[in-house]
Amino acid sequence: MKTVVQKWGNSLGIRIPAPFARECNISNGSAVDVYEHDGTLVVVPRRLDLETLLSGITAENLHESADTGAPSGLEEW
Repeated sequence: MKTVVQKWGNSLGIRIPAPFARECNISNGSAVDVYEHDGTLVVVPRRLDLETLLSGITAENLHESADTGAPSGLEEW
């Protein structure tokens, strides 16, 4: 499938055809990684897993636990 590279501010952009977007499960606002490999431009949907997300937690950004009150059903704390 052909598409055209177009100027977008100081960068260049391409449109991702709808069939490719559906196949890769990406939509407006999806994060992707873009890199060059042997002269080929590669665009890969970014898939974050729990381990990657948890690796971003540091002592500086870890919030304290919050008291949510007494159980209101059959919860066990």
